[in-house]
Amino acid sequence: MAAVYFGLVHYPIYNKNGDVITTAITNFDVHDIARTARTYNIKRYFIIHPIQSQVAMVKDIINYWQTGYGSQYNPDRCEAFQILTTIPSIDEAVHVITDSEGVAPLIVTTDARQFSNMISYQGLRNLINRDERPCLLLFGTGWGMEKSVMEKFDYILEPIYGPGDYNHLPVRAAAAIILDRLLGEAWWAS
Repeated sequence: MAAVYFGLVHYPIYNKNGDVITTAITNFDVHDIARTARTYNIKRYFIIHPIQSQVAMVKDIINYWQTGYGSQYNPDRCEAFQILTTIPSIDEAVHVITDSEGVAPLIVTTDARQFSNMISYQGLRNLINRDERPCLLLFGTGWGMEKSVMEKFDYILEPIYGPGDYNHLPVRAAAAIILDRLLGEAWWAS
Protein backbone atom coordinates (compact mmCIF):
# COMPACT_ATOMS: atom_id res chain seq x y z
CA MET A 1 0.00 0.00 0.00
CA ALA A 2 1.26 3.45 -0.90
CA ALA A 3 2.03 6.07 1.74
CA VAL A 4 -0.63 8.78 1.67
CA TYR A 5 0.08 12.43 2.50
CA PHE A 6 -2.51 15.19 2.95
CA GLY A 7 -2.16 18.86 2.04
CA LEU A 8 -4.55 21.70 2.89
CA VAL A 9 -3.81 24.44 0.35
CA HIS A 10 -4.38 28.14 1.14
CA TYR A 11 -2.68 29.66 -1.95
CA PRO A 12 -3.33 30.10 -4.85
CA ILE A 13 -7.07 29.96 -4.12
CA TYR A 14 -10.10 31.58 -5.71
CA ASN A 15 -12.48 33.68 -3.66
CA LYS A 16 -16.20 33.80 -4.48
CA ASN A 17 -15.54 36.60 -6.99
CA GLY A 18 -12.96 34.58 -8.93
CA ASP A 19 -9.96 36.55 -7.62
CA VAL A 20 -6.81 34.60 -6.67
CA ILE A 21 -6.15 35.07 -2.96
CA THR A 22 -4.50 33.51 0.07
CA THR A 23 -7.11 32.18 2.50
CA ALA A 24 -6.80 32.35 6.27
CA ILE A 25 -6.08 29.24 8.30
CA THR A 26 -8.98 28.24 10.53
CA ASN A 27 -8.51 26.67 13.94
CA PHE A 28 -11.11 23.99 13.17
CA ASP A 29 -9.22 22.87 10.06
CA VAL A 30 -6.01 22.52 12.08
CA HIS A 31 -7.63 20.39 14.80
CA ASP A 32 -10.27 18.41 12.96
CA ILE A 33 -8.26 17.48 9.89
CA ALA A 34 -5.26 16.44 12.03
CA ARG A 35 -7.50 14.06 13.98
CA THR A 36 -9.14 12.72 10.82
CA ALA A 37 -5.78 12.32 9.06
CA ARG A 38 -4.33 10.45 12.04
CA THR A 39 -7.39 8.17 12.16
CA TYR A 40 -6.78 7.16 8.52
CA ASN A 41 -2.99 6.69 8.92
CA ILE A 42 -2.00 9.68 6.82
CA LYS A 43 1.79 9.86 6.94
CA ARG A 44 1.99 13.69 7.09
CA TYR A 45 -0.64 16.45 7.13
CA PHE A 46 0.74 19.60 5.50
CA ILE A 47 -0.90 22.94 6.09
CA ILE A 48 0.29 24.78 2.99
CA HIS A 49 0.43 28.53 3.59
CA PRO A 50 2.96 31.18 2.49
CA ILE A 51 2.26 33.90 5.11
CA GLN A 52 4.46 33.72 8.18
CA SER A 53 1.96 35.24 10.65
CA GLN A 54 -0.57 32.52 9.76
CA VAL A 55 2.10 29.82 10.09
CA ALA A 56 3.11 31.24 13.49
CA MET A 57 -0.48 30.88 14.69
CA VAL A 58 -0.52 27.21 13.67
CA LYS A 59 2.81 26.62 15.40
CA ASP A 60 1.38 28.12 18.60
CA ILE A 61 -1.57 25.74 18.37
CA ILE A 62 0.72 22.77 17.74
CA ASN A 63 2.98 23.70 20.65
CA TYR A 64 0.03 24.01 23.03
CA TRP A 65 -1.20 20.51 22.17
CA GLN A 66 2.23 18.86 21.94
CA THR A 67 4.24 20.43 24.76
CA GLY A 68 1.86 22.74 26.65
CA TYR A 69 -1.04 22.04 28.94
CA GLY A 70 -3.02 20.51 26.07
CA SER A 71 -0.58 17.59 25.85
CA GLN A 72 -1.62 16.41 29.33
CA TYR A 73 -5.26 17.49 29.02
CA ASN A 74 -5.90 15.59 25.78
CA PRO A 75 -3.16 13.09 24.80
CA ASP A 76 -5.19 11.93 21.77
CA ARG A 77 -4.97 15.39 20.24
CA CYS A 78 -1.24 15.48 21.04
CA GLU A 79 -0.83 12.30 19.00
CA ALA A 80 -2.83 13.69 16.07
CA PHE A 81 -0.68 16.81 15.96
CA GLN A 82 2.50 14.74 15.57
CA ILE A 83 1.77 14.30 11.86
CA LEU A 84 1.08 18.03 11.25
CA THR A 85 3.62 20.22 9.44
CA THR A 86 3.36 23.74 8.04
CA ILE A 87 4.97 24.35 4.68
CA PRO A 88 4.92 27.38 2.33
CA SER A 89 3.97 25.74 -0.99
CA ILE A 90 2.75 22.66 -2.79
CA ASP A 91 6.17 22.37 -4.46
CA GLU A 92 7.85 22.27 -1.04
CA ALA A 93 5.49 19.50 0.10
CA VAL A 94 6.32 17.49 -3.03
CA HIS A 95 10.04 18.01 -2.33
CA VAL A 96 9.71 16.80 1.28
CA ILE A 97 7.78 13.70 0.18
CA THR A 98 10.24 12.95 -2.63
CA ASP A 99 13.20 13.22 -0.23
CA SER A 100 11.47 11.00 2.33
CA GLU A 101 10.13 8.35 -0.05
CA GLY A 102 12.82 8.36 -2.74
CA VAL A 103 10.25 8.97 -5.48
CA ALA A 104 7.96 11.86 -6.41
CA PRO A 105 4.37 11.42 -5.27
CA LEU A 106 1.30 10.97 -7.38
CA ILE A 107 -0.53 14.29 -6.91
CA VAL A 108 -4.29 14.16 -6.59
CA THR A 109 -6.64 16.95 -5.66
CA THR A 110 -10.30 17.43 -5.03
CA ASP A 111 -12.76 19.88 -6.51
CA ALA A 112 -16.48 20.36 -6.95
CA ARG A 113 -15.88 21.22 -10.64
CA GLN A 114 -15.46 18.74 -13.50
CA PHE A 115 -12.02 18.19 -15.13
CA SER A 116 -10.75 15.97 -17.95
CA ASN A 117 -8.32 14.05 -15.70
CA MET A 118 -10.91 13.00 -13.12
CA ILE A 119 -10.53 9.72 -11.27
CA SER A 120 -13.19 7.83 -9.33
CA TYR A 121 -12.84 7.01 -5.66
CA GLN A 122 -12.62 3.32 -6.47
CA GLY A 123 -9.96 4.03 -9.11
CA LEU A 124 -7.78 5.98 -6.68
CA ARG A 125 -8.42 3.50 -3.87
CA ASN A 126 -7.15 0.75 -6.19
CA LEU A 127 -4.05 2.80 -7.13
CA ILE A 128 -3.24 3.43 -3.47
CA ASN A 129 -3.70 -0.24 -2.58
CA ARG A 130 -1.58 -1.68 -5.38
CA ASP A 131 1.05 1.00 -6.00
CA GLU A 132 4.20 1.77 -4.05
CA ARG A 133 4.38 5.37 -5.29
CA PRO A 134 3.32 7.76 -2.50
CA CYS A 135 0.18 9.83 -2.97
CA LEU A 136 -0.20 13.51 -2.06
CA LEU A 137 -3.88 14.26 -1.64
CA LEU A 138 -4.53 18.01 -1.82
CA PHE A 139 -7.58 19.92 -0.64
CA GLY A 140 -8.21 23.53 -1.55
CA THR A 141 -9.81 26.10 0.69
CA GLY A 142 -11.98 29.06 -0.31
CA TRP A 143 -13.61 28.48 -3.70
CA GLY A 144 -10.96 26.07 -4.98
CA MET A 145 -7.43 26.14 -6.32
CA GLU A 146 -6.38 28.28 -9.25
CA LYS A 147 -6.96 26.52 -12.59
CA SER A 148 -3.37 26.48 -13.91
CA VAL A 149 -2.22 24.83 -10.67
CA MET A 150 -4.99 22.23 -10.95
CA GLU A 151 -3.83 21.34 -14.46
CA LYS A 152 -0.41 20.22 -13.13
CA PHE A 153 -1.83 17.42 -10.98
CA ASP A 154 -1.96 13.78 -12.01
CA TYR A 155 -5.62 13.33 -11.11
CA ILE A 156 -8.61 15.17 -9.74
CA LEU A 157 -11.09 13.19 -7.70
CA GLU A 158 -14.68 13.25 -8.83
CA PRO A 159 -16.87 15.62 -6.79
CA ILE A 160 -18.85 14.51 -3.75
CA TYR A 161 -22.54 14.72 -4.48
CA GLY A 162 -25.38 14.64 -2.00
CA PRO A 163 -28.97 13.79 -2.92
CA GLY A 164 -29.92 17.45 -3.48
CA ASP A 165 -28.70 20.31 -5.64
CA TYR A 166 -26.72 22.11 -2.90
CA ASN A 167 -22.97 21.32 -3.05
CA HIS A 168 -20.72 23.39 -0.81
CA LEU A 169 -19.18 21.16 1.86
CA PRO A 170 -16.74 22.56 4.41
CA VAL A 171 -13.25 21.24 3.72
CA ARG A 172 -13.22 19.35 7.06
CA ALA A 173 -16.31 17.38 6.06
CA ALA A 174 -15.05 16.72 2.54
CA ALA A 175 -11.73 15.51 3.94
CA ALA A 176 -13.44 13.05 6.28
CA ILE A 177 -15.72 11.70 3.55
CA ILE A 178 -12.91 11.33 1.01
CA LEU A 179 -10.41 9.75 3.41
CA ASP A 180 -13.03 7.21 4.40
CA ARG A 181 -13.85 6.43 0.75
CA LEU A 182 -10.16 5.98 -0.08
CA LEU A 183 -8.71 4.43 3.07
CA GLY A 184 -11.60 3.26 5.25
CA GLU A 185 -12.81 -0.28 5.72
CA ALA A 186 -14.40 -1.86 2.67
CA TRP A 187 -17.77 -2.29 4.39
CA TRP A 188 -19.50 -3.02 1.07
CA ALA A 189 -17.31 -6.12 0.54
CA SER A 190 -18.47 -7.85 3.74
